[in-house]
Amino acid sequence: MPAVASLPVLMLALLAVHLAGMGAFLTVPVLAPAIAAETGLPASLAGFHTALVYAGTLTTGPLTAPLVRRHGAVRVLQAGLVLMGCAIALAMVGEAWALALSAILAGIGHGPVTPGGSHLLAAHTPARRRALVFSFKQAGVPGGAMVVAALAPAVALLGGWRAGVLAIAAIAFLVAMALEPIRAGLDAGRDPQAGGTGFGAIGKEAAASIGLLRLDARLRRLAVMSCGYGIAQFCFLTFFVAFQVTMLGVLLAEAGLALALAQVAGVFGRIAWALAADRIGARLPLLGCGLGAAVGALLLAAAGPSWPQAVILLAAVVTGATAVGWNGVMLAEAARLAPPGQVGGATSAVSFAFGLTMLVAPPAFTGLVALTGGYAAGFLLCLAAALVGAWAIWASPRR
Repeated sequence: MPAVASLPVLMLALLAVHLAGMGAFLTVPVLAPAIAAETGLPASLAGFHTALVYAGTLTTGPLTAPLVRRHGAVRVLQAGLVLMGCAIALAMVGEAWALALSAILAGIGHGPVTPGGSHLLAAHTPARRRALVFSFKQAGVPGGAMVVAALAPAVALLGGWRAGVLAIAAIAFLVAMALEPIRAGLDAGRDPQAGGTGFGAIGKEAAASIGLLRLDARLRRLAVMSCGYGIAQFCFLTFFVAFQVTMLGVLLAEAGLALALAQVAGVFGRIAWALAADRIGARLPLLGCGLGAAVGALLLAAAGPSWPQAVILLAAVVTGATAVGWNGVMLAEAARLAPPGQVGGATSAVSFAFGLTMLVAPPAFTGLVALTGGYAAGFLLCLAAALVGAWAIWASPRR
């Protein structure tokens, strides 16, 4: 029997997976001003890119639980990373069709990342440390955003935006290869015949996972909260660089560094909120995340060219610590609420609802930019979404 990786090794591996996975979402949006300068496509169309990525995640996210049981979680994650790397690299073509196909394929590869990682951690994490461990894993999301936001524009400055795309694609391939030494031990319990055979059986299991939202009001409220907070999170990640460049006159590399700073705050925020959740429960920390995200969105909605850069950075840090900092606590809470043996299914269900929302919200932000000629209305959308999410978790049934 192959040796199973220790919890610290597993956490570092999943941290790297999430770090690489953010390339699927942010490579094109972060480089959107440079791509727009060459292709003539508006930078605000980055909202449609995010929506297409999430359209891809909806096809594979709900299938993760049966695929993991059949093929092993690490193998599924490796396959997703390879597909993401290929998809990101496809964006180098620079045509509208290639950018759209790149987004969809990257989303298909990203779909298993969150539920697959949650499946692995749930079996190795003591309940009293669940929020902290899950948040540490999820710190790869702002960590990955930080890497993409800083690295892609810097490489683009030296070798053009296509070089920036290729650099992020290479990270996905490298992480997929790095997982191989721990695959045999962690995937030893897979069952090639689990859940029957064929897409019909897999589809039934996926539908059963999504059906968990109907059966548990607390899980359903958690999904509503995730959708609200997700709008604030991914609209900020998608548009903050373009907002700075087009509305505030900031250089692309400087705008990328500001987004990277926000992601540093997101890393620390995820750990701080997790420590609080392990001590006092998830409810109040998650509520605090929503209220903080609302404050950050309000500041960005009011910001203009005359504002000091320090205030813009403060708004970014507040948004990073809150709108980006909630995911780990949410996933730990989903794992707590999940029926026995269905952690992957519960997180897939919440992720599915989240993904449906992302099909609509970033394009709506793009539409508001086109309609108003600015970004204030879009950030007010983030404000409203964060408040709805905060209300959902506050009104959730008590334990």
